[in-house]
Amino acid sequence: MRIEKCYFCSSPCYPGHGIMFVRNDSKTFRFCRSKCHRNFNRKRNPRKVAWTKAYRKTRGKELAVDATFEFEKRRNRPVKYDRNLMGKTIVAMQRVQSIKERREGRFHANRMKDAKAEKVAQARVEIEKHAELLAPAAARREEVMQNVLDSARERIATRRVAKEKALARGAKAGGEQMEE
Repeated sequence: MRIEKCYFCSSPCYPGHGIMFVRNDSKTFRFCRSKCHRNFNRKRNPRKVAWTKAYRKTRGKELAVDATFEFEKRRNRPVKYDRNLMGKTIVAMQRVQSIKERREGRFHANRMKDAKAEKVAQARVEIEKHAELLAPAAARREEVMQNVLDSARERIATRRVAKEKALARGAKAGGEQMEE
């Protein structure tokens, strides 16, 4: 059994799942779900459809070039089953997967590093553009802060009073038990 890749979105197609389309020239196309098959029939380009791996790679959102992709290539060479070879292969696959995940994490972190500064710059532009909306809020800010502080002080005072009452009740109950 082999896990194929969807022709359209590049997600895995497990045995017994998805659709297989065979063209007149005997080229086979595997699709993980009907959504991919429909888009293929509508002659849509996977590089222009936002949810596909091809789109993400062409836009620089995922790693496009990496040595670990060499291990994912399909090989049609039959190999006689050997338990030791299978064990080594599985260990190697896990190692390659961990390396790939670390590299993808670093790639994502590097990509997001610049995004935070860009987001802050966009927020500043937005604030400057709509400063008249913020002026009344800024004027009332002192009043709002004072209300928040007052309500917090009231909550703390009520908790303190309740705690003192509970301690007084506990002390009174403890004194009565001692007398008995």
